[in-house]
Amino acid sequence: MANDNKNTNKKPKFNLYWIYGIAILGILAVQLLFGGFGSETTSTTTPQQFLEFLKDGDVSKIEIINKREAKVYLTDEAEKKEVHKKTIPNSILPTVAPLPNYSFEFGDLQNFEKGINETIKDNNLTTEVKYKTEENLWGNFLISLLPFVLIIAVWVFIMRRMSSGGGGGAGGQIFNIGKSKAKLFDEKTDVKTSFKDVAGLEGAKEEVQEIVDFLKNPEKYTSLGGKIPKGALLVGPPGTGKTLLAKAVAGEAKVPFFSLSGSDFVEMFVGVGASRVRDLFKQAKEKSPSIIFIDEIDAIGRARGKSNFSGSNDERENTLNQLLTEMDGFGTNTNVIVLAATNRADVLDKALMRAGRFDRQIFVDLPDVRERKEIFEVHLRPIKQSEKLDIDFLAKQTPGFSGADIANVCNEAALIAARNGKKAVDKQDFLDAVDRIVGGLEKKNKIITPEEKRAVAYHEAGHATISWMLEHAAPLVKVTIVPRGQSLGAAWYLPEERLIVRPEQMLDEMCAALGGRAAEKVIFDKISTGALSDLEKVTKQARAMVTIYGLSDKVGNLTYYDSSGQSEYGFTKPYSEQTAELIDKEISDIIEEQYARAIKILEENKDKLTELAEVLLDKEVIFKDNLEKIFGKRPFEKEKEA
Repeated sequence: MANDNKNTNKKPKFNLYWIYGIAILGILAVQLLFGGFGSETTSTTTPQQFLEFLKDGDVSKIEIINKREAKVYLTDEAEKKEVHKKTIPNSILPTVAPLPNYSFEFGDLQNFEKGINETIKDNNLTTEVKYKTEENLWGNFLISLLPFVLIIAVWVFIMRRMSSGGGGGAGGQIFNIGKSKAKLFDEKTDVKTSFKDVAGLEGAKEEVQEIVDFLKNPEKYTSLGGKIPKGALLVGPPGTGKTLLAKAVAGEAKVPFFSLSGSDFVEMFVGVGASRVRDLFKQAKEKSPSIIFIDEIDAIGRARGKSNFSGSNDERENTLNQLLTEMDGFGTNTNVIVLAATNRADVLDKALMRAGRFDRQIFVDLPDVRERKEIFEVHLRPIKQSEKLDIDFLAKQTPGFSGADIANVCNEAALIAARNGKKAVDKQDFLDAVDRIVGGLEKKNKIITPEEKRAVAYHEAGHATISWMLEHAAPLVKVTIVPRGQSLGAAWYLPEERLIVRPEQMLDEMCAALGGRAAEKVIFDKISTGALSDLEKVTKQARAMVTIYGLSDKVGNLTYYDSSGQSEYGFTKPYSEQTAELIDKEISDIIEEQYARAIKILEENKDKLTELAEVLLDKEVIFKDNLEKIFGKRPFEKEKEA
């Protein structure tokens, strides 16, 4: 009943459109009363007709107004004529001065005056001619007010857009710029995503499901003395399904779910971010139990006091401070759970990450081969696939792919199949889709000289040869010399998914990466710029071995890696100049040693390298079968059999 009375006693909202209507009517009324007298009671005529009236002696007086308008006053005798009776002024209000019978505008004043003077002279008339200058005061006044009216109208329009709609109560706010932009999902909202649509991510999904269960059945946990966690942070690389998990929570929770991005708190006005945080938690508490989901929380959650040289981050820090207070401060409500997602957890403020705010950090990592199979099964549901399609094969062919990458592969494969006029998507379409995503679009019409094509063939054959001969190098899948993307050739490997990597494995991979330049040196005794990407990869690996993983004998078991991303050294290197020289020399020695190793292997197998390159020049694309035919079994496989 209290709510009903509250609704019935609520004052109606004041409609500003009434003000607009009254103002327009007032302006029209002023113009009608003060600017229109005489114009509606005076007949119009033409200069030619006027001269005829003047010639007949019907005109007693002429007033020339502002050198462009003439007002004609008839004699008493002329007003009695039948032709002029309709022109007798009939004012609705009493007038002090007589009103004109006719009015008209003329062109050139000199010609008009000449016509009047000649007519008066020729007919010996005594017609009076007067000149007047009249100012439309109300018209000028209204014109002068027009800019102000436009400014006020624009201002009122903006205010209405920003208005909260409450103008009647004392607590009614004028602006909603400090209101939260969160989108509410509740039982009235149709959210189709559920946990069934989230493939893989078993550990993350289990923890998130438990949060939903907390809100649905709180007694199950509180009866044993437990408390519902206040927050959970989803951390992982881009495309791994963090936001998808949140969507599933919105679909499964059956409690109010507020969703927004971290950037929604950021505004050009001071204090807006903190105000939106307060309003967000106020709404969530009113609808508790509820869930708040903040996507890309690093937009406001960066560590305070870092790189703040200009003071430009004060507004963001105020927003973060308000968020910290709302999550764990005086007057907080335990029935509001905060979910957040980021792929940059290393830059977040330590106060935000502590227990009591985000009690749980849920790592959403790249899927392994088993999880990739489950993700493929989800994304293949709407696709018409071939009966012979092997999903296990597809999962093995996509190491390092995130869930978003796999969704892209499935979509690209369907597009390729449709482009080729197929009725179902088969294995080759998926392989082409992987090639398209990893390597780029094929450019078969790219102009390349025979000499360049030969160099590319030997370069790619060098990679293939080294990877075939070394035990820990990734096994080859396909080699092509068809230009694709920005590269003139490419080789596809199927790397082994390792949880830990040993030095010999890293060295074998570096040697295989240098096989392209080594082949150019062995065959042509020249090197080219074609090994740029290989050198970049090798240099990064060697630097990681020395400075991050501590796998160098000369530098020792040291690491200069800061996992928190908040190094105390700032822009300076965390080692001396002598150590820097030692690191540079060690990196160079590792790379040069593997380059010499690659040259030695290729010189020992020069004839097979040449044969492989010729096959590649002929077919442009070769597979693992071609290497087995030329090289036989891999050397370490023979040793195992022996």
